[in-house]
Amino acid sequence: MEEKEISQAVIGRLPRYFRYLGQLRDEGTERVSSQELSDIMKVTASQIRQDLNHFGGFGQQGYGYNVGYLYEEIGKILGLDKEHKLIIIGAGHLGQALANYVNFERRGFIFCGIFDNNPAIYGMKIRDIEVRPIEEMEAFIRNNDIDIAVLTIPKQSAAAAAERLVSCGIRAIWNFAHVDLNVPEEIQVENVHLLDSLMKLSYNLASHRKE
Repeated sequence: MEEKEISQAVIGRLPRYFRYLGQLRDEGTERVSSQELSDIMKVTASQIRQDLNHFGGFGQQGYGYNVGYLYEEIGKILGLDKEHKLIIIGAGHLGQALANYVNFERRGFIFCGIFDNNPAIYGMKIRDIEVRPIEEMEAFIRNNDIDIAVLTIPKQSAAAAAERLVSCGIRAIWNFAHVDLNVPEEIQVENVHLLDSLMKLSYNLASHRKE
């Protein structure tokens, strides 16, 4: 059977479903209707049903959704039933902050290595992970089955780093550099532009003041 393509908008809502269902599960809630989820998430009940129907629906008319089951199934859809090994390229403030965020590991994202081109910080440890020279990156990736690379380096260095990462088997890049990466189509890239998010917040704040 041919797989249907799921829109990025639907995929973008899955982590929110997962997060809110996790909260309901932790509170002891056993079942929830699409309308109850709508009230919590501020997404229409119709949209919730449409989103979940892409993956099989999971609900029963007159019953709603089994919270624990739906939480586990969305986790599987998001690939959270497997461990993903990550490395960070760039051991500056942002790289260190990401390495120190323990919630990543609770979701199966395991930071295995951190690399930088500054000899002054080689050997520095961040949660028992030693900062290594960038020259050791390729061998480390191949020897440790690394899936994902996190780029927290200046944009002028990001394109060359991405090319090196792809050449040694990285399949996904979490890109914090302010530049679009030219990588093969099969390489998954998630761009995170922190300033864009802050400017959006600024716009909404300014618009609210005009009301």
